[in-house]
Amino acid sequence: MTVRPVTGPERWATPAPALSGSLLADANALRAYTTEAEKLLAELPAKPLRDPGRQRLAAEVIADQRRLRGAFLELHAERVYDELTGGLREQRSLSELVFAASEAFPGLTPTEAQMAAERELGQADKDGREIDQGIFFHWILRSSQAGPHLMRAMLRPTGRARSLLGEFDRTGRLELGTVRVERVGRAAHVTLCNGRFLNAEDNQLVDDLETAVDLALLDDRVQVGVLRGGKMTHARYQGRRVFCAGINLVDLHQGRISFVDFLLRRELGYLHKLIRGVRVDDAWPRPLVEKPWVAAVDTFAIGGGMQMLFAVDHVVAAADSYFSLPAAQEGIVPGMANLRLTALAGGRLSRQVILSGRKLWAREPEAGAVCDEVVDPKLMDASVDAAVERLASPAVVPNRHMINLAEEPMDRLRAYAAEFALEQALRLYSPDVIDKVDRFSAGTSSERRTGSGS
Repeated sequence: MTVRPVTGPERWATPAPALSGSLLADANALRAYTTEAEKLLAELPAKPLRDPGRQRLAAEVIADQRRLRGAFLELHAERVYDELTGGLREQRSLSELVFAASEAFPGLTPTEAQMAAERELGQADKDGREIDQGIFFHWILRSSQAGPHLMRAMLRPTGRARSLLGEFDRTGRLELGTVRVERVGRAAHVTLCNGRFLNAEDNQLVDDLETAVDLALLDDRVQVGVLRGGKMTHARYQGRRVFCAGINLVDLHQGRISFVDFLLRRELGYLHKLIRGVRVDDAWPRPLVEKPWVAAVDTFAIGGGMQMLFAVDHVVAAADSYFSLPAAQEGIVPGMANLRLTALAGGRLSRQVILSGRKLWAREPEAGAVCDEVVDPKLMDASVDAAVERLASPAVVPNRHMINLAEEPMDRLRAYAAEFALEQALRLYSPDVIDKVDRFSAGTSSERRTGSGS
């Protein structure tokens, strides 16, 4: 595309207002300032058509707004969240919360219309409004009052899972699109079935996985959950099981990976539920319904696939399989892996895997930090069944509950999640990430053509 010089505003000379500490006064100042900034941005051409001068102007205007939003939330995050949740009486999903913020405090977060417009663009052509969502969740999660409330709210079963629970109870099997969940004896087998894309994660797979995890946890007849990849339709792995190839980089290039509904939701949603369980407020003696989980790794667990292993109780790996976290090579943060792999394996191995891209083969001694059993591929089914039998014991749930409290206290996870929310949002729109996913999507990486990553 040839970028031609265009007419339009040439400078941004509106200084950011000083904040007073009054929520009402500062909200009015934020609204007035961002209204002027958005008016200027609307007069500029779309990002691909801006000449270098107009692009610098747009970047300056956007950055000034972000600094003001961060300053506003540093002062008022708890009171903002209190208003959005009716004094902490309401529990909202991430997307409900961030869009409610855009209505209650204009200019604080992008509106639904603004996000819908950005979804029509490729990643390189967006102005990165999701960064503003990252700023919002960074400060909400940092809050000692709002953060824990949001973390608890994200452990509720999804509405989709609640609506399907009766059918699952009757049939014991549901096809959810990219995931199948099936009750087999005392276990719920959750199978990733995004076979054309090597079980790469996208928005739909994250939604389907959370639904399946909720159903397994809510079904009284299920005592153990099993995560496994299904058989592939991808030409290179036709008929073979693959665990998960991580994020779908083609979707990322095309702007179809959501920061809120994928990258943040997966961490605070189904991955967190694998560890903590689902929140059922009328349950006793605890409001959390927990169950042990087994993961069965065939072929490979890349990126997000490897991250799933850190959230389960027992990992069975085929002897010819491997694990990797290529996030640093791709430019993004591998979810909670920096926290959890470090706890499991120590800082040195974590740096080799995360910073240098070291691939761990299941047979390597160091892989013992990630998997519990390494078996002949022909023995995978039997090994999974044996693991289910071992974990289907009444004493397992209370003991895993205590282990998880010791290993990953909620406040430690929340502190990490707050930093992750901002860092990952910034990384999504960094020039190096956009360049890498552009080259990947153009076909420069033949080995991982269909999408695999962190």
